[in-house]
Amino acid sequence: MKIIKQTGVAGLLSLLVLGTHANTSHHRQEVAQDTPSFYGTLTPYASEAVYFLLTDRFVDGDPTNNHVEQGGQFPTFDRPLYGPQGQVANVGYLGGDFKGVLNNAQYIKDMGFTSVWLTPIYDNPDEAFSGGEPVSYGAYYKDGGKTGYHGYWGVNFFAVDEHLPSEGLQFADLTRRLRQEYDLKFVLDIVANHGSPAYSMPVDQPKFGEIYDQQGTLLADHQNIHPASLDSDDPLLTFYNTHTGLAQLSDINENNPAVLDYFEAAYLKWIEQGAHALRVDTIKEMPHFFWKKLFDRIRQKHPDIFIFGESYSYDADFIAEHTQPQNGGVSVLDFPGRKAITDVFENPQSDYADILSYLHLNDQTYANPYDLMTFYDNHDMPRMNASDNGFIDANNWLFTARGIPVIYYGSEINFMTGKAEHQGNRNYLGQGRIDRAPTHPIQQNLTRIAHIRKGSVALQRGLQVNLNVAGDTATFLRVYQHQGEYQTALVMLNKGDTPAHITVDALLDSGIWYDVIAQRERRIDVTEQAFQSLVPAHGVRVLLFDQPVSNSELLALLADQQRALTE
Repeated sequence: MKIIKQTGVAGLLSLLVLGTHANTSHHRQEVAQDTPSFYGTLTPYASEAVYFLLTDRFVDGDPTNNHVEQGGQFPTFDRPLYGPQGQVANVGYLGGDFKGVLNNAQYIKDMGFTSVWLTPIYDNPDEAFSGGEPVSYGAYYKDGGKTGYHGYWGVNFFAVDEHLPSEGLQFADLTRRLRQEYDLKFVLDIVANHGSPAYSMPVDQPKFGEIYDQQGTLLADHQNIHPASLDSDDPLLTFYNTHTGLAQLSDINENNPAVLDYFEAAYLKWIEQGAHALRVDTIKEMPHFFWKKLFDRIRQKHPDIFIFGESYSYDADFIAEHTQPQNGGVSVLDFPGRKAITDVFENPQSDYADILSYLHLNDQTYANPYDLMTFYDNHDMPRMNASDNGFIDANNWLFTARGIPVIYYGSEINFMTGKAEHQGNRNYLGQGRIDRAPTHPIQQNLTRIAHIRKGSVALQRGLQVNLNVAGDTATFLRVYQHQGEYQTALVMLNKGDTPAHITVDALLDSGIWYDVIAQRERRIDVTEQAFQSLVPAHGVRVLLFDQPVSNSELLALLADQQRALTE
């Protein structure tokens, strides 16, 4: 075992980095060839932990690209929405950029993250939107007066928005330096369902409802016309559907072959400049056949790229459709999981058993539940309304249970607790908060559990076998054994306000286990007595066993789950 030295302006929590007990390259063994394989997933991306940030609202690393005078009578910079009791949100640009991300890449890495997901990088309109319903503090689904600070109003998907790059730091420079200097992969946020707001403006505004190609040539123009009145014979209108979509956004015509060609070329460009994975915005708003065609084309050149979609629904059967091979075969953000996680950790009196509903470990709902992206906060929903302890408990669960964890910027310090989009969910974080973050208890505990997962193949890829999940405690196993790598993780969580005595009297193998947090070996002999451990209030214990499973009852359970997962 070794201790990582403290780093960062304020000094990071000293981290336990698992040595021979968690580095899978050190626990390959020669065993009988009939040793069964057990794993939740073999997807390489399952080892990742993702930090998601809204680029404009993270850190302003380069004020020279803020374009504070942009927009004329519809200015784009700093458009506050004032609420009661001094509360403020904002729908203008606030300065976050590539340099702000790169300047804080060490901060992201030190927390234990291995991938960074930024909001879309593409060129957006240069004015605030004058149409739609006027947005106000706390308003929902209103775009009047907003700007494209978030990146989801693309007008040229081949060009980077001018607010993001700096001299010497274009997109390819950012991805290269993140990878080479910080070992951070880049998640590209892609959009094909819609462009920018396209109609209802008193007077047509430049770029709104328009799409340009790589040479800057106008390909499509909604012309400020309601979708129902679009002329299908006009070549500038064939990119769009003649029905309304989300708000006043141009709704892209999935049946136009030129649309497929356009987005294929655009996204291949950015993948070739260093994107390692794709996040697909509003995937449910377009039919499966479109996405399958697009993903098939992308995979012809990048067969191993990991793709996950945003299908905003709490219906597991519905979002699972995207995971099936005939529909594109991608992972999805686990919205049912988000609901279960927030329901449990926002309420200190909740029953841990209620969290189990979203796992779907062996019922074949998903193509593979272990590949899902798990989260509790994002940019479209109210942030989790929990105490610091609630966030600590949520992270302890998120980084040990099945799935690939995603943390939204600021959640590590309980930033803008419980706030929705136009109430401050997307407020500016800033360098000062980041510099102070390593002293925050949420960030400290997140850093610890993220590094434990980072070093454990069982927590990344192992089958999950629940032992006792009820009341304030959760106890489960994660088991991975495949091609000479063996690891079982015993996870014990306590979300209560007092220490919990946890007893495990079944399914464990006798032998030497390693207590990661206590940094000591524990001999477990289940033939003599049940294993007992004291788990601190709002704490976690993780014990690792780097030998093949021999417990016959556990072997039977694992075989059943493996069969359900792979048949």
